[in-house]
Amino acid sequence: MSRLDLATRVVGVGLAVALLALDHAAQATADTVVPLPGGDLTQTLSDGTVVQVRLDGESADINPSLGATPLHRNAWVSGTAHLDISADSTATGGKIYPGYTVGCQVDISGGGVDGSQNGSLDATGKPAVSGTGGGNLTLGPGQAQSFYLLDIEQPDDFGNEIHYTRNKFSGNSGSVAWSDETIALNGCAGAATARAFVSVEVETDHVISWTTLWGKPFSLG
Repeated sequence: MSRLDLATRVVGVGLAVALLALDHAAQATADTVVPLPGGDLTQTLSDGTVVQVRLDGESADINPSLGATPLHRNAWVSGTAHLDISADSTATGGKIYPGYTVGCQVDISGGGVDGSQNGSLDATGKPAVSGTGGGNLTLGPGQAQSFYLLDIEQPDDFGNEIHYTRNKFSGNSGSVAWSDETIALNGCAGAATARAFVSVEVETDHVISWTTLWGKPFSLG
């Protein structure tokens, strides 16, 4: 065997090893698509109005280390939220506020956050949000934050642009869908989890109601 043939074989073996290493690295950082069950919540208000909140078509496409370090997580989330109001209600519509809660080394399975430095619910039971229009969060151990997905610009009565975090509709039913919305988490060295929520507001002639449906928690890696 000539030196040229030997050198060619050595290069070929080296290239194969390099490609195999790259393939393993790609598999280690490959995205994981997680289908989620969504949820369904029905509540009867004090005046007899029946409110149904649903979350379906929910999924998360998770990249455990977009920044190539254990401190970075990234996910693209999708889903559809629905609000249905009983036909005999005096309500003339409703508002839907979809969002997510993200926690670092903290239990968010109960809707609230146990032992966290930043709770996810305010005193009225509403999610205590820290941002809108997607999540770019920095959390340490024991911390959690909630954010709304929507950031809708509309003019007010004076023509000034204002931002809304809800989808408002007229009638007895409405919905809002989102696709590949980003959750980017930085600074969390431990286990990180997230879960969707859908808060709705319904106003009738006799009552104003705020109801929140929580989705199933999922791991961000």
